[in-house]
Amino acid sequence: MAIEGRSDAGKGGRIRLGMIGGGEGAFIGAVHRVAARMDDHYELVAGALSSTAEKAQRSGAALGLPADRIYDDFEAMAKAEAQRKDGIEAVAIVTPNHMHAGPAYAFLKAGIHVICDKPLTTSLAEAKKLKAAADKSGLIFAVTHNYTGYPLVRRAREMVKAGDLGDIRLIQVEYPQDWMTEATEKTGNKQAAWRVDPKRSGAGGAIGDIGTHAYNLADYIGGIDVVELSAELTSFGAGRALDDNVQIMLRYANGARGALWASQVAPGNENGLRIRIYGTKGGLSWVQTEPNHMLWSPFGQSTRIVTRGGPDSGVAAARVTRIPPGHPEGYLEGFANIYSEIAEAIKAARSGKKPPKGVHFPTIDDGVKGLAFIEAAVKSSKANGKWTKL
Repeated sequence: MAIEGRSDAGKGGRIRLGMIGGGEGAFIGAVHRVAARMDDHYELVAGALSSTAEKAQRSGAALGLPADRIYDDFEAMAKAEAQRKDGIEAVAIVTPNHMHAGPAYAFLKAGIHVICDKPLTTSLAEAKKLKAAADKSGLIFAVTHNYTGYPLVRRAREMVKAGDLGDIRLIQVEYPQDWMTEATEKTGNKQAAWRVDPKRSGAGGAIGDIGTHAYNLADYIGGIDVVELSAELTSFGAGRALDDNVQIMLRYANGARGALWASQVAPGNENGLRIRIYGTKGGLSWVQTEPNHMLWSPFGQSTRIVTRGGPDSGVAAARVTRIPPGHPEGYLEGFANIYSEIAEAIKAARSGKKPPKGVHFPTIDDGVKGLAFIEAAVKSSKANGKWTKL
């Protein structure tokens, strides 16, 4: 969508990017900035980097943003950038969950593409309203489920779609961490503090933070809808209003069964995202801490190691592989792949074209599915694990 007075001069040039949130002390904002710059598709030119005006100004200055493009709030930024000929083309929203929807509406209204951190919002009702607004705008709305950017995750999806595993029967996915084993939120850790606050995080704690990543990964690779679930959400931390441990059984549309475990109180686990998927012809296993290797077990044969960039890595993985096998690629590169896929779509949209074949990334539809998952799990857990439809 082109806005009167604005210019997309240099159709093949860098995408002018703005950012909401992600100021000093924010981990994920820095990750987004690195990911956006890695393949040289974007240039950060504006931001409202904090809800505190002084901190927003200080953060913008530290990043070298022009003084007149460091904003105290997102509404002022959306209005001002929409009027500039060199205004931003896309905005990255990297705030706590409760501050996703407001900026998203504002920038959609301003005719600016949106890249939003997950989960999409704090409620399914709000997520559906936001999807309606995004669909009406005709703009690109991406959600950064970054693990879908790993080459071997894309290879796993490719193999499932090709029928290499046969009919899918079992999906096991887990995401354990240990950083909230103690009362981290009471030590001044701002990242922990908002995650245990229902007003800022929404109805889910660990389930919204990392459980949605696990759910999205299983959904992306398996390609089968969950129809109902039975969940137990637990708060082991004294006084926590939200869950820090999640155990869920899943029933899929094709009759497959699954289980999801997400925890932030499991000592010895730093970032243990793992998925195993089994069908009538074989099984796959991938672990995020060793992202450049995947185990492929054809039924009745020896298990094989599929390497990123190796002879069995396939077309989908090759598209997002940068360097030869043996050189590690990981979290930042996977995140950057999502940004680069979005960039391909934005650059195509400049000329009213479709992106190149194979380009894909998580969209607002995935964000809505994530909120449906959270709300069904919370509802099930409150009903003592009652099977609940999504």
